[in-house]
Amino acid sequence: MSATLVSKLPIAESFAPEYLEYYRMLPLELAEQRLRVAVSGTPNVEAIADLRDSYGAPVELVEVDEEELLGAIRRTFAAAESVVELVRDLTAEMAIPDLADDPSADVRSLANQPPVVRFVNLLIREAFDTGASDIHLEATHLGLRVRLRIDGVLGELPGPPRGLQAAVVSRIKLLAELDIAERRQPQDGRIRVRLESRELDLRVSTVPTLHGESVVLRLLDRGGRPVTLDELGMAAGTLAAFERLVRKPHGIVLVTGPTGSGKTTTLYAALALRPTGQEKVITVEDPVEYHLPGVTQMPVHARAGVSFASALRSILRQDPDVLMVGEMRDAETAGIAIQAAMTGHLVLSTLHTNDAAGALTRLADLKVEPYMIAATVEGVLAQRLVRRVCAECRESYRPDPATIALVAQRPVGGTALQRGRGCAACRQTGYRGRTGIFELLLVTDDLRSALVEGLDLTAIRARLRADGMTTLRDDAWVKVQAGLTTVEEVLRVVE
Repeated sequence: MSATLVSKLPIAESFAPEYLEYYRMLPLELAEQRLRVAVSGTPNVEAIADLRDSYGAPVELVEVDEEELLGAIRRTFAAAESVVELVRDLTAEMAIPDLADDPSADVRSLANQPPVVRFVNLLIREAFDTGASDIHLEATHLGLRVRLRIDGVLGELPGPPRGLQAAVVSRIKLLAELDIAERRQPQDGRIRVRLESRELDLRVSTVPTLHGESVVLRLLDRGGRPVTLDELGMAAGTLAAFERLVRKPHGIVLVTGPTGSGKTTTLYAALALRPTGQEKVITVEDPVEYHLPGVTQMPVHARAGVSFASALRSILRQDPDVLMVGEMRDAETAGIAIQAAMTGHLVLSTLHTNDAAGALTRLADLKVEPYMIAATVEGVLAQRLVRRVCAECRESYRPDPATIALVAQRPVGGTALQRGRGCAACRQTGYRGRTGIFELLLVTDDLRSALVEGLDLTAIRARLRADGMTTLRDDAWVKVQAGLTTVEEVLRVVE
């Protein structure tokens, strides 16, 4: 029965899938002047009454299994339309004037019209289904450009008709409880939605541009689970050494890399190694991305005056054993973190630097004395995320030795590597999913002495290289040879 349980009614215009999933019901068809409705469990009287009033017919209930019902709802709405199909239909049917430059237009009314609501809902669902991390809506002279960031790379989707540009932006601002009349100032907000059994948080940022407002939505999956350290892609030696670092009783452990390189994910995985039943573990984050059992998590709230520094000062009075600071952004935060490490706490945090050695000089830039850095920092993990070769369309090839030489220290001619041809599973990109490449700096006694003496960054890198530290490029080349990623992908993310 599950293969044929799909609604034959145009319910997409009347009911959201989240509404039907919440009440565990799905209108199937109008037959013999009765509305047949599939339900699971005890039906909600008011929701059934809404269906009866909407279709103007008495309701006949059909009891089905819960998983069968939820699958049918997903199939029904998947069959209804995709973003591509909806945009095509709207372009052919809608004739709404462009309201972007008309301050007197009733944008609030348009933002609540079914086509606009459907477009925004489908866009969020498609972003979630494809594993996108961000939705970009960019105002251009041709209309609203829509892109999804999937595996760290932006890909295009059809945008809504130009006449709906202001309405779509206003719909998002309404959901985020922002001021839809304010189009000249940047605004930040948050949307919480429920997709099936998953809770999704969307961080919303709007900025005024030459052709109207541009919006970026960052997707945070509250229903997901943090990954474990052994799922990140670390080499066995690096993994063992990093696990020893995060099990230390005190000191500072840093994770570095650009925005979107998975630093927070690594810190979450590290916290999972701590015995939270015996220790007080507190985090300060912007925002809180996952809920960690046994961990006290504190969000940064700029409007309320809660910064990383002010939060860190407060939680030191909460008798913590382990602190996680989302980011060391300023000298005050770095100074408090250093003091916490010196007074017997383990501090985990992130910095934006190009490599592991750069974190040490970055702390010096934040007014931390070299002897304090030497006394507290136990190790630095630098990382990047590279796309994995698609398992469905991978193929062997022999690249140009000159291309290999850009990554490998000792290039080998005629090396056979792997790449993806491009298929439906990977959206014709040749890549699907991501893995990490890592560089772990362990602060030894010799390095501590060098830091106190004031070695510059070049000298520190040379010393680490001489000591045999595996660099980002070294780890990347190992993964290229294993067929996990490609030389081109490594060059895209590693300088």
